Amino acid sequence: MTVWRRARHLLEARLAGPAVLAVQSRRRLAKLARKPAAPPFGPPLRASVALRGLMERYYLEGRTADGARPVAWITSGAPVEVLRPLGYYVVYPENHAAICGARHAAQAACEAAERAGYSRSLCSYARTDLGTLFSRTTPVGRVPKPDLLVCCTNICQTVAGWYRALAHELRVPLVVVDTPFLQGGERPHDRTYVRRQIEGLAEAAERAARRPLRLAALEETLGRSQETAALWGECLEQGRRRPAPWFGLESFLYMGPMVILRGTPEAIRFYRALLAELRERAERGVAGVEGERVRLLWDNLPIWSELRRLSDLLGRFGANLVAATYTHAWSDCADLMQPGDPFDALARTYLSVLLNRDLATRARDLAAMARRFRADGVLFHADRSCKPYSLGQHGLREKLAREHGVPGVVIEADHSDPRDVAWEATANRLEAFLEGFAPGSGR
Repeated sequence: MTVWRRARHLLEARLAGPAVLAVQSRRRLAKLARKPAAPPFGPPLRASVALRGLMERYYLEGRTADGARPVAWITSGAPVEVLRPLGYYVVYPENHAAICGARHAAQAACEAAERAGYSRSLCSYARTDLGTLFSRTTPVGRVPKPDLLVCCTNICQTVAGWYRALAHELRVPLVVVDTPFLQGGERPHDRTYVRRQIEGLAEAAERAARRPLRLAALEETLGRSQETAALWGECLEQGRRRPAPWFGLESFLYMGPMVILRGTPEAIRFYRALLAELRERAERGVAGVEGERVRLLWDNLPIWSELRRLSDLLGRFGANLVAATYTHAWSDCADLMQPGDPFDALARTYLSVLLNRDLATRARDLAAMARRFRADGVLFHADRSCKPYSLGQHGLREKLAREHGVPGVVIEADHSDPRDVAWEATANRLEAFLEGFAPGSGR
C-alpha cells in the first residue's frame, strides 16, 4: 500500500466522488417528484434514489481500493463482521454477478468463462464472476484485486470450488469456513466447529490487513449487523398489509445494502428511511400494485434478466409478490446476533442460514410465511444454477397445497444466464396459473 494510492482513494472515493453523487441524487429526487405512477404499479419509492446512490458509491470506492486499503472478496453468507473493523473494502462477487444479470451483461461474461474452460453446467454467478475477471469488462467500472478470499459453505458447496478457482487465478490466500448441514437442528459440536473456523478467519484477516482485530470493534460491527437485519425484516413485514405498499419484486433490489453493507452505519440509515417511507405509504393506502387481487410468495433467487417482463406480467393480473424466502433469509438472522460473545453469535448466525437447513424446516417456514402474509399462491423458481435451493421444490409445492390449501407453480429458468431462460414457456405457465385466481375460476 502506497501513500499515493491512499491519497487517490481518499480524494476519489471519500471526497470528490460522494460530492458528485450527492448532486446527482438531488437531481434524481427532483425528477422523481415529477414522475407520475405507471399503472398498474404505484408511485416509485423515493428510497430508489438513495439505493442507487448507495450502490454507486460502494462500487466507486472499489475502483481505487486496492493498494489503498485491504480488499477481500467474500461469499454472501460469510461473516463479514470480522473484516469491517480491520478496514477491509469488501467485494461480493454474487452481488456483482447479479448486477451483470440485471444489466444484461451476464451472457457475455459466462461465455468468456466457458472459453477459458469452465463448464456451462456451473452456477451462472460463478461463470459471470470468472468471465468478468478474464475479459476485464464489468458494468460497475472496475473491481479491485483482493488481498484475501473468504468463502463460507452455508449457501452451497459450489462456492468452495468457485473460490478455489479464484485463488488459483489471482494467487491470493483463501479461507474456507465450512458449516455442517443442519438436519433436524443444531448439534452441540456444530457451533464449536464453526466458531473455531471463524476465529481462524480473524487471524488470517489480521495478517493480510497487518493490524489487530479489536474485540470491542467486532462487537460494535455485530450490533450494526443485527440492527440492519432487524430493520430489513420490518421493511419486509410491510408486505403483510393489504394492499402491500410496495411491489415485491423491488425487494430483490432493496436487499442489496443488507448483503454488501451489513455492519455499516450507511445500511442502517438507508433501511430506517425505507421503513419510514413504506409505513407512510401504508398509512395513506398507497399500493405497490393498484387493485391488488392476488398475493404471491416467491421461492429461490430472482430471474435477474427478466425482472421487467415478469413485473409487467404480474401487474396485468393484479398480482403482487408480498414475500420471498430469499429476501427473508437476510432478516431471519437478526435474533441470532446476540451481544456478549461475538464469535459465538457469528457461529450461530452463519450456521443457521436458510440453505443450510433441511427440507422439513424449509416446508414449515414456507407454510408459516404463507399464513402470515395471507398468500394466495407460491411461485417456485426452479433455478438451473442453484440446485441446493431448487432441490425438493416439487415436494414443497405439493405439501403446501395438500396441507395448507395454498397452490403453487414451478417455473424453470436461471438467475443470471439468459440462455437458460425460455421466457415464452415461463410466461405461458405463469399466465395459466394466475388465470386460476380469476373470479369464477373455481380456485
